[in-house]
Amino acid sequence: MPEYPDVVAYIEALEQRVLNRKLLRVLISSPFLLRTAVPPVSSVTGKRVLQLRRLGKRICFGLEDDLWLVLHLMIAGRLHWRDGKVKPSRINLATFEFENGTLTLTEAGSRKRAWLRVVSGEEALKDLDPGGLEIFETSLERFAEVLQSANHTLKRALSDPRLFSGIGNAYSDEILFAARLSPFALTQKLDGGEIKRLFDATKKTLTEWSERFRVESTESFPEKVTAFRPEMAVHGKYKEPCPRCGTKIQRIRYASNETNYCPNCQTGGRLLADRSLSLLLKKDWPKTPEELEEMKRG
Repeated sequence: MPEYPDVVAYIEALEQRVLNRKLLRVLISSPFLLRTAVPPVSSVTGKRVLQLRRLGKRICFGLEDDLWLVLHLMIAGRLHWRDGKVKPSRINLATFEFENGTLTLTEAGSRKRAWLRVVSGEEALKDLDPGGLEIFETSLERFAEVLQSANHTLKRALSDPRLFSGIGNAYSDEILFAARLSPFALTQKLDGGEIKRLFDATKKTLTEWSERFRVESTESFPEKVTAFRPEMAVHGKYKEPCPRCGTKIQRIRYASNETNYCPNCQTGGRLLADRSLSLLLKKDWPKTPEELEEMKRG
């Protein structure tokens, strides 16, 4: 799922292309995409884009007459820009024709989760905000207050859009690695030093990746938006060596997500119990990377 750095990259690229430009028409080919009926999507026809805004992981186009197009890419939605018009294609869930080019939306896979809403006014826009804290608009004290408002695991807390804005599965892994904290550490058991380390790591990680994407998108529209980047330290790096200590990166799978971590840097040399495997192995579940390797050899 595109997260804070990806959405920022999209918005900055769109600002260069569609800000103060007229949206000539919107063509929607997927019956599942548009989630609102009033105002009708036709109401944005011919309206000029006055601003672009990020709302969590959502991309918001502010148009004349206080109309807003709000797009959530979910897991597999991606945007593409072409100068001029684009021929109709079944792979495009939506096509946004501007006076200077065309923005298209695609979504990989058979499960179509991306959505588009048309709303009128700031209040209606605020209703779509999950309410998560903006990391670059808050203090350490407020960050700590939100983090410890309930006793969740760090992984769950960081990726909860109601607590923190724009952070998901991929960057929560990278943040926790940078902070040297276990993804299963409980928020209400962290001390002041650990909270500050997490706060600093969150800002540093999001800043570094946003800047990386900004450089990559200087001359072209972002086309390599993915949750798995070769430069990442732990996310998607299962069994690869930790860039800090060389220990093999481990993972925990649950539902459609996974958590990646270094057992040496983050959990004091202890393997975290994978829910399905630990239930199967019970007392035989290895406690350390060395025990895991020994089990594999056996």
